[in-house]
Amino acid sequence: MDLFPDIWRQEYWLPPGVTWKDMEQLPDSDRPRPQDLLVALPLALGFVALRYVFERFCAPPIGRCLGVKNRVQITAASSPTLETFYTEQSRQPSQSDIVDLMSRCGMTQRQIQTWFRLRRNQDRPCHTKKFGEAAWRFFFYFTAFVAGFACLIDAPWFWDRRECWRHYPLQPVERAHYWYYMLELGFYCSLLLRVSVDIKRKDFKEQVIHHFATIFLLSFSYCSNYIRIGTLVMLLHDSSDILLESAKMFNYGTGWRSICDTLFVVFTVVFLGTRLVLFPSKIIHTTLVLSMEVFEPFAGYYFFNILLMVLQALHIFWAGLILRMAYKFLFFGKLDKDERSDEESEVEEEEKDEAGEYCWERSKNALNAKLSMLTNSCVLNNLSNHRASVADRMRKTQ
Repeated sequence: MDLFPDIWRQEYWLPPGVTWKDMEQLPDSDRPRPQDLLVALPLALGFVALRYVFERFCAPPIGRCLGVKNRVQITAASSPTLETFYTEQSRQPSQSDIVDLMSRCGMTQRQIQTWFRLRRNQDRPCHTKKFGEAAWRFFFYFTAFVAGFACLIDAPWFWDRRECWRHYPLQPVERAHYWYYMLELGFYCSLLLRVSVDIKRKDFKEQVIHHFATIFLLSFSYCSNYIRIGTLVMLLHDSSDILLESAKMFNYGTGWRSICDTLFVVFTVVFLGTRLVLFPSKIIHTTLVLSMEVFEPFAGYYFFNILLMVLQALHIFWAGLILRMAYKFLFFGKLDKDERSDEESEVEEEEKDEAGEYCWERSKNALNAKLSMLTNSCVLNNLSNHRASVADRMRKTQ
């Protein structure tokens, strides 16, 4: 706390009337200290290394058992000029860029557009990579949920939320809860370390905001000894994430559509129930209302609840995407895409472009076929009429 003393002013972190010296009444082993958060850094690096090993050696055999296969991709023709433009300037050339490339490469507009589409498709993440990410997250969330539930099932605040504030902030921290906190914090730090190489999804910005909010929430709540309510927040979030990642895993496989649909329905119910019902009615109500039975508002109280509100706003955003998927599932009978985060934004645009081109080609071919039939019909009619008129003339001359 000697570093940046203004940040650690007790009125920011502790309720009125409580000082850092009061916190020293707890034994060092039972007292949350800011320097404990440094443990999360080597844990984050450890998670990155463990994830590499998992995705390299564990996920592929599991994927083969589930029938995960990569799509067949057509490689773009070799063109140094187009490749240089693609890597150094833009993956989506404008109309003026296409005109310039046409003169430089001696290709038609259609050929250049096709080349860029095929080149972008080459950079699309394969199913095995997406399966590896989903399998790793499922492995962590499942392990964290089981371990968290085991260490909280006997905790009094698991059953009575007022216990979260009994004797606050002079509450000893059990070692199991300490490691539960540090492992979750290290995991989300590892997600930020990997954000530049992970698959970029449609909700990329929201995911980054979620990771930062979670890291700030875990760090601040630990230093302020909001650990009891923090453990409930982590357990609640992990419960639905398990179902989401497992549904993704079966979605990437072959022949598991019914299981995937069932998991999606269960995930939708659990997500909406935990994130839109339990989280605001139990967690936020506990921090906003029940905590006021013990202490008066202070800076940390407002900051902690603001972070919870940010998470709730993200919950509402993702709930909207999930409800769109549920609507498609109920009225169209199948799940085409993961509106929440599974489909990449650029991939979706590519598929729309390809679908549009395919429809246009099909419509054009059908139109050409009809015109050909109409032309042939007109020619046949003209020949028939001409023969009939010639026959009439021959009969009249006879």
